[in-house]
Amino acid sequence: MNNLLNIKTPAEGEASAFKSDYGLDNHGLLNLRQVYWNLPTESLYEEIVFRGEGRTVKMGPVVVNSGKHTARAAQDKFVVREPESEDHIWWGEYNRPISPEQFNEIYHRLQGFLQGRDLFVQDCYAGADPEYRLSVRIITEYAWHSHFARNMFILPHNREEYRQHVPDFTVIAVPSFQAFGAIDGTRTSTFIILNFAQRLAIIGDSAYAGEIKKAIFTVMNYLMPLEGVLSMHCSANQGDDGTVGLFFGLSGTGKTTLSADPNRKLIGDDEHGWSDDGVFNFEGGCYAKVIRLSPTAEPQIYACTRRFGTILENVVYDPVTRLIDLDDNRITENTRASYPLDYIDNALLEKRGGHPRHIIFLTCDAQGVLPPIARLTSEQAMYHFISGYTSKVGGTEVGLGEEPQITFSACFGAPFMVHHPMVYADLLRRKMERYGVTCWLLNTGWVGGAYGVGKRISIKYTRALLNAALNNALNEVSYYTDPIFGFAIPQSCPGVPEEVLYPARAWASEADYMHRYRSLAARFDGNFKKFAPACPPEVRAAGPKL
Repeated sequence: MNNLLNIKTPAEGEASAFKSDYGLDNHGLLNLRQVYWNLPTESLYEEIVFRGEGRTVKMGPVVVNSGKHTARAAQDKFVVREPESEDHIWWGEYNRPISPEQFNEIYHRLQGFLQGRDLFVQDCYAGADPEYRLSVRIITEYAWHSHFARNMFILPHNREEYRQHVPDFTVIAVPSFQAFGAIDGTRTSTFIILNFAQRLAIIGDSAYAGEIKKAIFTVMNYLMPLEGVLSMHCSANQGDDGTVGLFFGLSGTGKTTLSADPNRKLIGDDEHGWSDDGVFNFEGGCYAKVIRLSPTAEPQIYACTRRFGTILENVVYDPVTRLIDLDDNRITENTRASYPLDYIDNALLEKRGGHPRHIIFLTCDAQGVLPPIARLTSEQAMYHFISGYTSKVGGTEVGLGEEPQITFSACFGAPFMVHHPMVYADLLRRKMERYGVTCWLLNTGWVGGAYGVGKRISIKYTRALLNAALNNALNEVSYYTDPIFGFAIPQSCPGVPEEVLYPARAWASEADYMHRYRSLAARFDGNFKKFAPACPPEVRAAGPKL
């Protein structure tokens, strides 16, 4: 905020109470009006409302609007190409190179732009395992972004820990600052740039909070594999018997919903590492899609939209009654709620679990041809992990409309993967073999026809199939072999109609079904060709047979 009139704000008197000895001058940020250090949620609420950044609504959440960007600007993400990291990076569509000189030019202008302004700082951590924990600093122009960082990351315990905090990586998010594409080498005025040599990421011309979250995830995806830890775009939970389940999938496929199971302890909903000691959450909070959220199907997440401390991003509300409308998508399909993990009643406070017993690959098949669940061999698991097939749903990226779009996203999170996918795939294979993991493909998409003809698989059936897999009940049933992909499909499951388990029978015409299925298989085959040269023969052979 550019406080030209030097107006005293609600939390100004406490702005330095949790100040780190490692000040912002170490980042070259000088001549600032006021820095608000590590404000608690209550103080940030006051600042958010005072500055007109958001409004409180019924039962206590704060509603904010991210402006022109209501999703990630994936095409505006860059990585600085420099000698220290360039040989490790998977350059291309998701890791676009930018020179150190271009980065420095943008950053120097940003430093000048911030003089005389207010900034908010949250010093926190990524990684619940102390052995692999990354100290991070989130510097933001907006108070609500500071609140978001406080919700999403792991916090220090006391004032002394804040005082001694020195960041290993820093993110600076300034939505009101724009790049000049013709000069800076950016595609537009929006940018997300990561510099691994300087341990710094800068974000401009986007207020979508997910950019902050995913910047740190991208950093962890770079650092963790270098230490032998598999970084994963997945949710994780744990049964009463201590068995862990991992849920891989893109946004909108059900990671958050399916992992928030009242009968299992939640480790985390989106980002994890898998070390030789087990699974650990990278974050301290959840960032759930809430469009058309159901109080019966997703009761725990729904309850979080009625709690003080939750941020509701781009959710529509009535300014008079302050009632929210989770069914209203006039701003975006990608409405979000950010809340601390412990808002989920059965969350594991330590955010760590043992080695997984089951891995679930979530795919939202808009073609309506994949089975609702299938058991994969280790080679098939490798093939589908590298393929990462799903349909992008509901505006999770800029330019994406309501209708699902077929996509292949390596490792079920290609936009956040820094190394080549085979680096992550090889780590996954070794850990699966070492710890005896069963892998499943779970389709949360359509049945009885493609999008617009069939209907989306009921979450009731999806949960029944998932629970049967996690509880080993599917070990006791007979299977049939899929005619195209060759994986094993259960012939029965309690609580699931037969026509759901045999997708061809749910179509009006089996010939139309097979035509659409072969077409999808051909898409798999075409996509995998770019990875095949780096894959062993048994993985290449695990794809569809046409």
